[in-house]
Order: sequence, then C-alpha cells, then structure tokens
Amino acid sequence: MTAQTELADRVRALLAGEEPVREVAMFGTRSFMVREKLLVGVLKDGGLLVRVDAGRHEELITRPGAAQAVMEPARRDMGPGWVEVAADAVAGAGLASWLEVALEHNRAVTAAP
Repeated sequence: MTAQTELADRVRALLAGEEPVREVAMFGTRSFMVREKLLVGVLKDGGLLVRVDAGRHEELITRPGAAQAVMEPARRDMGPGWVEVAADAVAGAGLASWLEVALEHNRAVTAAP
C-alpha cells in the first residue's frame, strides 16, 4: 500500500460522519471535497494539502511539519489559506487535528446565509 493510499484511507474513515463527501483527482492529489468545497488533498508522499481560513494562515504554518503550499513544478506560492503538511506530521493523531481545522473553514464557507 502506498503512503498516499494509506493516508486517503485514514482521511476517508475520519470523514465518515460528514455529508456529502466526494473524492476527486486535483492538484496531483487525491482530494476530498466536503459540501462541494475542497477540504484536503492527499499527496503522493503521504503529506496533506489543507484548505484553511486565510485569517489563520500565519498561525497554522508555525505548527510542526506545516509550510506554505506551493504549486509544482514552478514552485509557485498558492497563497494564504493553503497549507502543506509533511507526512510525518499527519502520521499519527496530527491528521485529526488538521482535518478539524479544515472542517472549521469548510463549515464557515458552506454555511447557509
């Protein structure tokens, strides 16, 4: 089993209570959409691309294993609200923490007006 497949299985299990969830290939990842908005993308190396509140971006990139997300191969900065988390930072309980941060943002942007 690849690191990407293993992490995707863990994400899928943690999102079991969310509706609706849809998986798509996007940005070179196995991406999980919740309520039709990108939540996270599972990277080939077992890391995670996380969509977060841009207002919390600076705080969140100080967490262990977190960095500003960049688009490959040009290494173009994806801007505030996009965080890349290293595989070792989501190998254990860290995954649930990052999913909760992403879900907070998702709920805010998908809430009915």
